[in-house]
Parts: sequence; C-alpha cells; structure tokens
Amino acid sequence: MAGRGNWVILGLAVLAAALGGYTQHRQQVADTPSGLLGQELPPLVLPDLDGRPHRLDDYRGHRVLLNFWASWCAPCLQEMPALAEAQAKFGEHGAIVVGIAMDEPVHVRSFLAAHPVNYPILIGEMGPPSTSLTLGNARQVLPYSVLIGADGRILATHTGPLSSARLAQWLTPVQIMR
Repeated sequence: MAGRGNWVILGLAVLAAALGGYTQHRQQVADTPSGLLGQELPPLVLPDLDGRPHRLDDYRGHRVLLNFWASWCAPCLQEMPALAEAQAKFGEHGAIVVGIAMDEPVHVRSFLAAHPVNYPILIGEMGPPSTSLTLGNARQVLPYSVLIGADGRILATHTGPLSSARLAQWLTPVQIMR
C-alpha cells in the first residue's frame, strides 16, 4: 500500500503534467511572433492536386489567408468549415482563403472527396525547409495561418485554429478613410 509521501509525489507529478499540457496548449493557440511580419511574401510556387504549379504572388492585389493543414490533424479538420464559411462570406470582397496541405496528395484527395471545400488547396513542401517553416512556423505546429496583405506583405501569423472572430477580423475588407 502506498504511503502518504508517495501520494503527495504522485499528486505533484500529475499537477506538473497538467500545468505543462496547459502551457503547451496556450502557446499553440497564441499568436506567433514572426520575424517575417511586414516582409514581402517569399516567392513560393506550390502544386495543386493535379500537379499544376501556382505562384503565391499571383494572389497579389487580394488579402490572402494561407492556412496550413493536414488530413491527420484533428484541429485542422475542425477549423475547415469556418474557413469555408469565411471564404463564402468575404471572398466576394476580394479576400481569398488558400489551404496548403502539409500532407501526401493521395491523403488530401481522399479527404477532400468526402469533405469538399470552396477554396483552393495547394500541396506544401514537407522536406526541409517545409513551406510552413519558410513562412514562420518555427514549431511546425498545425494548423498554422499566415495573413498576406493585398500588397504582398505578411500582416500576421497564428498557430492553432482560428476563431470565427479572428477570421472576420483578418478577412473583413479594409475601409479607406476619405
């Protein structure tokens, strides 16, 4: 039978594990500072599911939300309906959601066949350096999002699922004061 000292040690270990998990969770959902903020989007060319290359700077002139995801990432999949809703709501105002799958094309095709989305999906480079790392995702955590301004500059990054409020904040057209 365990003595009182063992129970105290066990309790402290459980408490330490819980605090560590909570801290890690808070870090994943917090905005990620990035040395890329304010910088121009690097010249990236990514294939679509048919292998056709797409230059990310072809979206210049539009506010673009790059969302990194994978078919095996539960938080990514839970976030996708909100991204589709945001694309439907804000797309007519020039904002574009672009999904970048950090996954094998066969898995992406299979997932999208069952769960189609209304925004373009490109395939990210997983080898070093990965596409998400190139755009500031130092911890390689998914989902990861990058907001690009119409001028092609990186405005913000976010690690973890985006809330509906954050999506609205990021994609609402910028009003010009006259």
